[in-house]
Amino acid sequence: MHKRLWATSLWLAVCSSVWCLLPAQAEQVTMKAQQVAPHTWYVQGESALGSAANRNFISNAGFVITPAGVVVVDALGSPALAQELIKLIAQRTSQPITHVLLTHYHADHIYGLQAFKGAQIWAHEAGRTYINSENAQSRLASSRETMFPWIDETTRLVPATRWLSARTELVVGGVKFVLQPMGPAHTPEDLVVHVPSEGVLFSGDLIFRGRVPFVGNANSKQWLVALDTMLGLDARTMVPGHGPASLQARQDMLLTREYLAYVRLAMGQAAKDMVPFEEAYARTDWRAFEHLPLFKSANRINAYNTYLEMERE
Repeated sequence: MHKRLWATSLWLAVCSSVWCLLPAQAEQVTMKAQQVAPHTWYVQGESALGSAANRNFISNAGFVITPAGVVVVDALGSPALAQELIKLIAQRTSQPITHVLLTHYHADHIYGLQAFKGAQIWAHEAGRTYINSENAQSRLASSRETMFPWIDETTRLVPATRWLSARTELVVGGVKFVLQPMGPAHTPEDLVVHVPSEGVLFSGDLIFRGRVPFVGNANSKQWLVALDTMLGLDARTMVPGHGPASLQARQDMLLTREYLAYVRLAMGQAAKDMVPFEEAYARTDWRAFEHLPLFKSANRINAYNTYLEMERE
């Protein structure tokens, strides 16, 4: 347990040090809606760690316009960002937002929830445990300081109006949305959202496109199983939790799978041979991935958490 707490503290320390180095008046990423299917758009956050400088705009969100309303996938990292997304939606339709579907309950995907007044919020039931946890409350308290004014005393954690435990279909205006639980993987509450008629898959943070994934306290073994399941879905376009949309969904799933499998193999062998983590990390050849954004920020803690996971296995 003390190793897990140390790993979490190290990650927070890394994030805090990066935030301190970011200029307070850094140029903000402009939010723009990008169309990926006849009725589907998404907005793309910056490939960076969340900070006041980038408004915590580091994740993606999407929306599908149907004849009976708009379905949004994920809520972005602050109420102000969510309001900006709502305005972009209003520029394209007068239909109301009826649902917000959550891929998971990480802060950069849910701090905007309170802006979606009147919409139903659907999420996996494991998210209920997280938002009622001390970890979620301490994360919010910290964010109110490090990401002020975008996160402040009025920002709150919003529970789902419907908690899901199994594969569920939602139909709005004749458009079917398939919500498939995939956790515990990146998080216990992972969901992917498949819109068959649009050929679009919203993968959440099971895919970090164009950057090193954030493994955190993930179940990397189940994450690989989830990726295998996703590879079997008929999706022409994939909107990841981070990074640009993919027109080569299979290829990008395989890249994430390759990274996770490699980390598990390297750290698993080290744990089996009782090689100390520092030595194992130094020995490992990371050249296939070190060119990816956030490698220096994320890879070491990813490897350490995986090392602990492989010890338990």
